[in-house]
Amino acid sequence: MKETKLWINGQWQDTEKSYELTSPYSGEVIAHIAKASIQDVERAIEGAQQAFQLFKKTTAYERAEILYKVVDIMRQRKDELAEILALEAGKPITAGIAEIDRTIATYQFAAEGAKQAKGETVPMDAAPGAGDRIGWTKREPLGVISAITPFNFPFNLVAHKLGPAFAVGNTVVLKPATQTPLSAIVMADIFREAGLPDGALQIVTGSGGELSDTLVTHPYVKKVTFTGSGKVGLKIKEKIGLRKITLELGSNAAVIVEPSTPIDKIISRCVSGAFNFAGQVCISLQRIYVHSSIVDEFTKAFVAETEKLIVGDPLDKNTDVSAMINPNEVVRIRDWIKEAQEQGAVIATGGVFTERSLTPTVMTNVTADMKIVCQETFAPIVSIVSYETLDDAIRLVNESDLGLNAGIYTNILSDALYAADELQAGAVIINDIPTFRIDNMPYGGVKMSGYGREGIKWAIEEMTDMKFISMKKSF
Repeated sequence: MKETKLWINGQWQDTEKSYELTSPYSGEVIAHIAKASIQDVERAIEGAQQAFQLFKKTTAYERAEILYKVVDIMRQRKDELAEILALEAGKPITAGIAEIDRTIATYQFAAEGAKQAKGETVPMDAAPGAGDRIGWTKREPLGVISAITPFNFPFNLVAHKLGPAFAVGNTVVLKPATQTPLSAIVMADIFREAGLPDGALQIVTGSGGELSDTLVTHPYVKKVTFTGSGKVGLKIKEKIGLRKITLELGSNAAVIVEPSTPIDKIISRCVSGAFNFAGQVCISLQRIYVHSSIVDEFTKAFVAETEKLIVGDPLDKNTDVSAMINPNEVVRIRDWIKEAQEQGAVIATGGVFTERSLTPTVMTNVTADMKIVCQETFAPIVSIVSYETLDDAIRLVNESDLGLNAGIYTNILSDALYAADELQAGAVIINDIPTFRIDNMPYGGVKMSGYGREGIKWAIEEMTDMKFISMKKSF
């Protein structure tokens, strides 16, 4: 039985309390995880502040080399890291390998970004009376960053916090999700091996509800970066004062399928976008709006492709969909489906529950006010809705408090560009599912889906302050 410790100031430290970590798939206890106290968090933040005084003086080259070494180590340990995902998150092993590949790319982008953080010259002589001056800007690290991460991409979403922070000389106190601490803990070893200075990364595990106030209000913390629920994100936003913040709060991602779309070429992609990692993805395809002229054909093909998916052990390479993250989430989505059925929704396929899983489920005859449509399901369930005109489809997509990614399939360029302008989302993906994301693109939502942007270039901007410098050429 694995027993973990806190990673504080370059050392593994014991705690008085711990909690049992269980497998989402089997329910078996797989580890005892150190449970940090508020005092532990305070020590971690103070240690990160002390480490920052030295780390901020390192060169871009030195920081990039650390990140490149992380990439090399992760490549060597890829299979081991993917197995950690299967064990603690219930992520199918093939999806786990894909996440590790993305994480490696994210740290590569961060290493390259370390050498690209730059300012610009300002034409002082453009203003009257300032012709004898020169001016320029530079980017400077903020200091200590609190990073609070979710369970669904515990390697890659951590990389989107750590990578850009370290690229520019910040230090980080990381609080991983209670269900996925093992992935964060192994990264402490990887960063130590890569040469990250002691104290630059601090890892505190335990209850977010107990630790978050200290993580977001401690005077040494200069920025909070959080990925998780909207409810928690709003509470954090209310508490941070003038600190910088990035919030990624999820969505109910939608795609529009126009009649010009070749259905046979997109069905497999749409099914993957809806059910990958049991739908527990912030941009999982949840709502599909299909033109009335092709909706029957689309639904039949979508259901047939869905029924090919294999539900099973995440360590089995043949498994497409495994357990949801915990039984409470299964109960929640079962209640949402039952409520939708009572309001007239129909299960086209799926809807079979065990204590820990839900078979991939397709719903029809839904309405916009059903929870399975208007809220984030975070489960293997998708709704198919018919529409008459493109404007109708856009209106239906926008009838939501959420707006992270949206997509449209069409062969008509003018319609694609029109939808790109009218859809209320942080990103519009043309001729692909809204679940599409690569790790060097800007990523973040509008409305209740978030605040700020991730993606290495944009995260670096949000993890630095701009300083302006002016110099008079002569006295």
